[in-house]
Amino acid sequence: MNRTINATWIVSLITLNLMLLTNVQAQQSKIEMPERGLCAHRGCMDTHPENTLPSLQEAARLGAQMIEFDIQLTKDSVMVLMHDDNVERTTTGKGNVSDLTYNYLRSLDAGVKKSEKFKGTLIPTFEEALAVLPQNVWLNCHLKGDQAVGKAAAAMLKKSGRLHQAFLTCSEKAGKAAKTQVPEVMICNGENSYRKNSATYVEATIKMKAEFIQLLRPQAGEDRSVLIKSLKDNHVKINFFYAEKAQELADLYKQGVNFILVNNVGALLPETEKLGIKTLKPVYKN
Repeated sequence: MNRTINATWIVSLITLNLMLLTNVQAQQSKIEMPERGLCAHRGCMDTHPENTLPSLQEAARLGAQMIEFDIQLTKDSVMVLMHDDNVERTTTGKGNVSDLTYNYLRSLDAGVKKSEKFKGTLIPTFEEALAVLPQNVWLNCHLKGDQAVGKAAAAMLKKSGRLHQAFLTCSEKAGKAAKTQVPEVMICNGENSYRKNSATYVEATIKMKAEFIQLLRPQAGEDRSVLIKSLKDNHVKINFFYAEKAQELADLYKQGVNFILVNNVGALLPETEKLGIKTLKPVYKN
């Protein structure tokens, strides 16, 4: 009798979980993602400490269509947000992230070097960053590392229900590992070994069926029109790294770029409004 009750309870629990998961996926499928706009590079890094929760939250509040941040693993395999290999430039600590424990990193101040008003800001984990960001903004998750961080980041995106909006900008090794872990995870080809050769970069991105590419600034006189058409024909969204001035934006969008990485998103969002690109109204989880 007890075995029958337990079996029935387990089946009911599994059914409930599947229903909840289906409902979440259905809701996410209805979320309209932006087609063009600005990508806040490391959040609002001009006014806030880069790769911190205040920086990411400010970018979301302002209405950026995409937010980029950097992820790497600590010595004890915790995913944290940090661009540089070492922590000296942006925090009060010393040493390389890969040689430091999560507990040590959490003891550092990641805001005071930007401004006294950000004193006490912590280095966030990837999970913490995802928890405070909207559901309808693209999340450009730039991985520092290869297979280990690729697998871990893909698993975290699935766990947090962010697969509809987040993609991993990463090396080929990291991308393959991420796909092995979570086949449906979106990838932006960030393979540095050939990124400066636009033709090779585009060909490899299309071949691997990546959802995004992140083009670098072109060489003098370089014509990318054929390459961009090829990307469009293969449904690859185009990020561009990077623009500094408002005058650059219109021409980049005209060329076919979808999202432009900028360090001063707050100053440039009004300019994209003039170009007919609506500033995003962030939508959060209920």
